[in-house]
Amino acid sequence: MDPVIIVGAGPVGLTLALALARQEVPSVVLDEGPGKDESRLARTVVLHEDTAALMARLTGVAVTELGVHWAGWRSMRRKQVMREVDFEEAGDAPLHLAQHVLTGALRTALAEERLVKLITDSRLDTIEQEPTGVTAHTRGSKGTWWRGSYLVGCDGTRSTVRKLQDIRFPGRTAVERHAVAALRAELPWEDRALLHRMPPWRTSGPSAGEITARPLPEGVWRLDWLLPPGKDLVTPELLVARVRETLAGWTGGATPPYELLDTGVHTVHHRLARRWRADRVFLAGDAAHCLGALGTQGLDEGLRDADNLAWKLALAWHHGPHEALLDSYQAERRAIVAGRLRAADQALPLLRGGGGLRSVVPGSARGHDALLTDGHLGRGPLGAPGAYADSPLAPRHLEGEVPVDTPPGASVADVRVTAEDGSFVRLRERLGRGALLVLLVAPGTGVWERKHWVTAGIMPRLAAAVTALPHSAELLVAEEYPGAAPHTVLLVRPDGHLVTALSGVRPADLYSAAETALGGPPAKAEANAGAGSR
Repeated sequence: MDPVIIVGAGPVGLTLALALARQEVPSVVLDEGPGKDESRLARTVVLHEDTAALMARLTGVAVTELGVHWAGWRSMRRKQVMREVDFEEAGDAPLHLAQHVLTGALRTALAEERLVKLITDSRLDTIEQEPTGVTAHTRGSKGTWWRGSYLVGCDGTRSTVRKLQDIRFPGRTAVERHAVAALRAELPWEDRALLHRMPPWRTSGPSAGEITARPLPEGVWRLDWLLPPGKDLVTPELLVARVRETLAGWTGGATPPYELLDTGVHTVHHRLARRWRADRVFLAGDAAHCLGALGTQGLDEGLRDADNLAWKLALAWHHGPHEALLDSYQAERRAIVAGRLRAADQALPLLRGGGGLRSVVPGSARGHDALLTDGHLGRGPLGAPGAYADSPLAPRHLEGEVPVDTPPGASVADVRVTAEDGSFVRLRERLGRGALLVLLVAPGTGVWERKHWVTAGIMPRLAAAVTALPHSAELLVAEEYPGAAPHTVLLVRPDGHLVTALSGVRPADLYSAAETALGGPPAKAEANAGAGSR
């Protein structure tokens, strides 16, 4: 079968190619550029727990080698500390790294993949679809025709793929603008990120705003200053003045020594593509959505797009088209991003409106701080990873379903499990292989070798039920899982989202849940073939 064509070699496109390769699906990545990324320390990304784990799994590189896990978070208003978070106690520390470092790690991993072909200097100009595949033409020094089974546009906000498919991209332009500087300096908060609203040295006017400081490796910091609305030119002189003023304000004296490494202006747009699928063509990342106001991270959502789409394309590639499963990509991911954009649009007038009653209502400052903290730390409606509770792949009305601390459709907790070969691994290490995961909660199994309990109690019956599932599945055992009683059985999708939790071994319920999570029985998929997303 023909490979998947991926247009765009940014972090999302490279992630999708690696995720497909891990599931034995070949791909061709069309890179418009020369295959090398410019080093820009003022262009960084913040990854949260699930996306950082995805990067570690795909690149094989410990995330601590790529960036800095924040030791803590502090938010201030004028001179008052509004909130402090110590990640050594709270966990879930965001990971901050330069985007070119992330892309470099992905490219290095990609170079070792026999199933991925990276083609540089290739600009897409034509897409032709047929019932059995997609043909794409590129121009440039390596211009030619490429034949694929599917095509995914990961080619950014000005996506050629989206334009060629005539997909609208409505939204808002320049929702926020930030002046950005990367510099090496000693700040009073080592490895701790800071959000400073209305700093006392800028007490009035539209530029009073807020400043964010986020640490990078080797004593480097990225500083962002929220700019007032408009298109005023940000000159080098203005940036240097902001740097000196800010450092002096934070250290309480003269400007301390610093080395300015990079500068820029970051403009945030909010847009959402009307469709994310057109037959055999899909959109992912910035080609499908733009977001990022109030500290949220658009790349996080792009990486989640790739993780969601990879296992569905892999299943269709290996076992034939399954329209309901492929349609679920748009149903799940677009709904999550749309909800994130709605939450940001509702919060923006409160946080950026300024003046009026909002400035004197008791408690409003803390409420505003909580909203901003959620965005920056990946929590709440602004930042938390989405759950696919209303997905068409979510089973309904299972008799044996029981609640656990992970809601159906949400990402599972990363507990220690015993694998089928008897080794102890983390649950997230088993994701992304194309198989369903069936997890039995069995206290006490961790202290005995697997051979002593694999044929005892309910294990033989559960193993038989797993073997009978409509798709390959791996049986894992954990001593405990948050909120789960002994003998609870969890069914987990290949991308790590919980399908259901069942009380004990219930083969019929387990089979039904697995079948629904795969988009329904094959006969139904064939009957509906060609009906989706046209």
